[in-house]
Amino acid sequence: MDRDLEFVDTHVHFFDHDQPDLRWSWLEPGVTHADIGNIEGMKSRRYTAPEFVAESRFQRVRRCVHVQAALGTADPVAETRWLQAMADEQGMPQAIVAEAHLQDPAVGDTLARHARFPNLRGIRDFAHGDYLVDPDFERGYAQLAHHDWIYDLDTEYPHFSKAAALAARHPQTVMVVDHAGFPRARTDDYLAAWRRELRHFAGLDNVVMKISGLGMCDPRWTLESLRPWVHECLEVFGPDRAVFGTNWPLDRLFSGYSDIVDAYRVLIADLSPTEQHQLFVGNATRLFRL
Repeated sequence: MDRDLEFVDTHVHFFDHDQPDLRWSWLEPGVTHADIGNIEGMKSRRYTAPEFVAESRFQRVRRCVHVQAALGTADPVAETRWLQAMADEQGMPQAIVAEAHLQDPAVGDTLARHARFPNLRGIRDFAHGDYLVDPDFERGYAQLAHHDWIYDLDTEYPHFSKAAALAARHPQTVMVVDHAGFPRARTDDYLAAWRRELRHFAGLDNVVMKISGLGMCDPRWTLESLRPWVHECLEVFGPDRAVFGTNWPLDRLFSGYSDIVDAYRVLIADLSPTEQHQLFVGNATRLFRL
């Protein structure tokens, strides 16, 4: 395990409930997370760059990517404005994946306003319906290429074939599959089905796997419970089309920060030093232009 290897965290969330024009509805008291249930144990008034630096400093984290977290905010550009001000003052986040509703006919205006902020690198959209085959969604998705932005995909394995087809139709846009496709179970049958569908992304150079957030459906994870998911992602995508992230601070419910990053270090320890550097630093640096 190479403890000297720096780490670029490609999936973190910041929030500050004292911001008057922003709302994090999923983090409000008494609200249950739609996917993983009770998350009261990680809720606080504030989690921003200084808190993240304090928690991650023993893992040589120099850069991070913030992925859209504010929900219930009227204007998604408000979160980008807040994060850019934080980056200008604190030095983090160095890259921002923002929210935009790609099915909205006026999404071009939202994208143009996001583009005013230099750390903007991509978009995530919790879209409605069967959106991966929705012409309105694809119309908005096509506009990402004009800005050279990535798309963070939040979907599960039954939709991998649709996602792969969309990515193939838009080769200029890089699609990043969040949380390894959010595997919901740790059974042999689920693993086999997930593994089979993962192959739809084979050969698509514009699709990147983000290995992150695995604790959400494996709250008492171990090295052995993570191993097949991490290794299968690397088998399909290789060391040049995968990145790692922590989903912090949400995944603090399931481990300490160093625990999960050290687990990643152990799980890639058999790779060459060059490949390890790609997975921890190089790929993210290139993908998010850090």
